[in-house]
Amino acid sequence: MDWVDRVAKLRQWTKNDERAPHKPLLLLYALARFQRDADDDLRYSAVEQDLRRLLDEYGPPRRSSPGYPFHHLTGDGVWEVRTDRGPGSPGSGVLALREGNATGRLVPELRAALVREPSLLGRLVRVLLDANFPPSLHADLCAAVGLDIERAELTAAAAATAARRRDQRMREEVLAAYEFQCAFCGYDGMLGTVPVGLEAAHVRWWSFAGPDEVDNGLCLCALHHKLFDKGVLGLGEDHRIQVSRHFVGRRPASEQQVLALSGRPLSGPRPGAPTVAPRHRAWHARQVFRGGARPVGVG
Repeated sequence: MDWVDRVAKLRQWTKNDERAPHKPLLLLYALARFQRDADDDLRYSAVEQDLRRLLDEYGPPRRSSPGYPFHHLTGDGVWEVRTDRGPGSPGSGVLALREGNATGRLVPELRAALVREPSLLGRLVRVLLDANFPPSLHADLCAAVGLDIERAELTAAAAATAARRRDQRMREEVLAAYEFQCAFCGYDGMLGTVPVGLEAAHVRWWSFAGPDEVDNGLCLCALHHKLFDKGVLGLGEDHRIQVSRHFVGRRPASEQQVLALSGRPLSGPRPGAPTVAPRHRAWHARQVFRGGARPVGVG
C-alpha cells in the first residue's frame, strides 16, 4: 500500500476554488496523537474543541463543523470510527457523534505501517502540509496539533514526494520587483549585500494552484508574510492594505506594525513590474482574509 499517495489524494470538497482543509487538519492531528501514543483513540467529545480550534485558525474564513472530517475521512481508507453500537460512523452531525460516544483512529493497516516504518509519519505530514498550507504556517501548525517536528523528520528530503516543484527564481524576481523592501511596511534590511527577513509571499497559495509568477507575489517581511497568510492582513481592490476587524492589538508595537497599516497603499512594485493580478487578490480575499476590513483610521 502506498500510503503517501493515498494521503496525497484525499477527497476534498471543491467549489469555486474554495479551501476545504478539514480532512488534512484531522489527519495531522491524528498523526500527532499517534506519534505520542500509538494505541490512543480519539473520542470525539474529548477532541471536538481541539478540532474546532484548528478549523477556526487554519481553515477558511467560513464557519466549519469538526464533525464533518471526523465522519467523512472514513471514506478515504485511512480512518475508522466506531460507536457504542459497534463499527461505523453515525454521520457528520455533532450531536450524533457525541451521543454515540464516537471514537476515531487510523486504520489498522496504516498504524502497522507507521510502526514498521517510522519515517513514514514524516512523509505523510510533509504531503499534508505542502498540499494544503503555505510554508509560513507549517511550523505553527505542527505546534498547534502537538507534532514533534524533529521526531517526524520533516527534512527537505521528505519533500521529494511532492509532484509539483516550486520555481526558485520567483523569490529573486518578486524581491527585485519590489526593490527589496516590504510592500506593507517598507522594511529593507540587508546583511552586507544579502536581504534578510524579506520573503516572496504567494497571494494565491502555491498549494492551491497559485503560480510562481510576479503578479501572484508580494515582497513582505517575515512578520507581515505570516500575518498575510493567517488572514490578519489583506489587499483591497485599490491595492491598499486591509486589516481584519477581528485583529486585536493593545500594545504600541501592534499599533505601529499592524493597525497603522490599514488603508496604506502598497510600497511598489517598481514601474514596469506587474502588480498583483485581480484574480489572485480576489482568491485571497475570499479564502484567507478573516472577515471584514477594519475601517481606515480605527485603532
